[in-house]
Amino acid sequence: MANNWYMLTLIGEDRPGIVAAVSRALFDRGMNLGEASMLRLGGSFSIMLMVSGAADGKTVEDAIRGVAAEMGLRAHVDVMAGGLHRHLVPNIQVTVSGADRAGIVAQVTGALAAAGLNILELESDVAGSEDKPLYVMQIAGLAEVPVEQLAQAVAGLRAEGVDVRVEPIETLVG
Repeated sequence: MANNWYMLTLIGEDRPGIVAAVSRALFDRGMNLGEASMLRLGGSFSIMLMVSGAADGKTVEDAIRGVAAEMGLRAHVDVMAGGLHRHLVPNIQVTVSGADRAGIVAQVTGALAAAGLNILELESDVAGSEDKPLYVMQIAGLAEVPVEQLAQAVAGLRAEGVDVRVEPIETLVG
């Protein structure tokens, strides 16, 4: 079996059976699944999935073509240099909330990146109502700088109506 890794991305309207159909199609072609992120966003279902065992990206595309057409999914395959067992453990949790408006993500992530945070995961949602939308974002990241330095980097956003809380994550690894 090849040690090549590919990132398979699939997106389509959410419906039951997508994960089962995709994983079966890959398994039937002798491919192994690695790390995955699968979630529903605004009525669509998205999959980002590491796949190995294929000699080339075309083999992955061929394996998924039928199920993608059947399930109404758009598929994309990229060669990736990564592999398993490279997981980074986050040590910083950032919680953001404020009236939904353009630019919140850019402002918060830009300030955090400039201060030294490597974002490992980001999830967001728009809550509230259509006339009073509330933007909520959770970020897990890794930083070698003090949490106070990261908090200071985003402190000015409060004046713009954005609450940003930066807290350490206590990890018990080892």
